[in-house]
Amino acid sequence: MKAKTAVLSISHFIVDMACAALFFGYVSGTGSAWYAVVVYNALAFLFQLPLGIIADKLDRDLPFAAAGCALVAAAFIFARTPLIAVAVAGLGNGMFHVGGGIEVMNSSPKAGPLGVFVSPGAIGLFLGKFFAAFFRTAWFIPVGLLVIAGAGIMLCGVKKRFVSDNPEFSVDIPPRYAVMLGLLFLVVALRSFMGFTPAFSTGEYLSPLPALLAGLIPVLLLAFGKAAGGFAADAFGEKPTAVVSLGLCAMLLIIPDAPVMRLIALLLFNMTMPITLHASRRLLKNAQGAAFGLLTAALFVGLIPVLLAFKAPDQPILYGALAIVSLALLIPGLGFGKRRKA
Repeated sequence: MKAKTAVLSISHFIVDMACAALFFGYVSGTGSAWYAVVVYNALAFLFQLPLGIIADKLDRDLPFAAAGCALVAAAFIFARTPLIAVAVAGLGNGMFHVGGGIEVMNSSPKAGPLGVFVSPGAIGLFLGKFFAAFFRTAWFIPVGLLVIAGAGIMLCGVKKRFVSDNPEFSVDIPPRYAVMLGLLFLVVALRSFMGFTPAFSTGEYLSPLPALLAGLIPVLLLAFGKAAGGFAADAFGEKPTAVVSLGLCAMLLIIPDAPVMRLIALLLFNMTMPITLHASRRLLKNAQGAAFGLLTAALFVGLIPVLLAFKAPDQPILYGALAIVSLALLIPGLGFGKRRKA
């Protein structure tokens, strides 16, 4: 179980790094860049909901994830045709996330492994973007890593002949669970939106550092927050972890001109990511791919204001208030009344 989670987590890093290398190495700066952003994100995130349903029914999660790696690698063939390239990469990214996510959820009823699985993606995205110019000439590096990742994922399923033992697919849930899923969806959409605002900006504070280090520090804190959130939820409970992390985050965000506090707030804010995923899979325990895909679709919803060029003001009190709103949505989303067991 631990080995499988490790393989899928490393593969997550590779997949997201390759997608960033492809986009920023070949697509960014072209006339079709805006359309490419929309196409990629729609297929990589919004489309994960139908992909999740397909994966639930196929019951072959590891081959589904490995096929995603293969598609991302194949996207480099179309690098000179931006829209085709990002469409292939986006579809592959979505397939990998869904297949890998279901497999991690099948492997353990806890939130910790989910936090480990989702955390390396941000690091991969940053490094793929940072080294995009290098990968443009050395494209065989991300492609080779994707091949290795796909092979490693397939090896994880050899003993069981790639059957995942997914439960029989069903989205038949009580109305109150549908309401809770809606609240979790809003929490994730708000988290996505907040990630593109000046809420966690620390550029001037980190600018004296070398560019790689200055960019990597916030990303590492973000990734660590996601991983830590899952383990904290397992140890102390989902609601206490949410209250402490988002409550402290809100207090730190309202402090003006405090970049160090914003870095800590970034870590705290992202601790709820595995919590929302874990709660979603509990509510849709017979459709875990759909549960995973539903909340990743919310990431695209949070991106819409950014695509429409909306610029949020840098007002600390606003972001502190939004963290509290997120908490107010999350607590009932985690459960009121009886809960299904994981």
